[in-house]
Amino acid sequence: MSADPAPPDSFAPDLAVIEGIALAARDALAPPWAGPAREVLIRVEEMADDQMLADLEMDDPFELTGLYEGIPMTHKSVLDMPERPDTIWLFRRAILDEWVDRGNVTLTELVTHVLIHEFAHHFGWSDEDIARVDQWWD
Repeated sequence: MSADPAPPDSFAPDLAVIEGIALAARDALAPPWAGPAREVLIRVEEMADDQMLADLEMDDPFELTGLYEGIPMTHKSVLDMPERPDTIWLFRRAILDEWVDRGNVTLTELVTHVLIHEFAHHFGWSDEDIARVDQWWD
């Protein structure tokens, strides 16, 4: 006789769960941000790779929950020839580590916060702009 499988909520959320939360948060952005946000690729990986960490002069991959790669909208020009699409990277294990350490926020709140912070780099938002979209610090 085999043991009953563990219930689905007894496992750590996988990449698809984090991506689903991020896509829902992106889709919930209000105009005028919603349309341009959909042009940014969202990638979810287990951890930042060694090259990303080296580029950022970071040693601990658990310190990096998200990363924006691209040219901020405030610096784009029609003359720019992008080599690749603007991308927001979310790092599952670092996010889960922070989520457990905090213990006082939902996973959805944390993923949304990280995503909004990375979109802030894309849109060139000020701290005040971020606060209007993400009430994380209230």
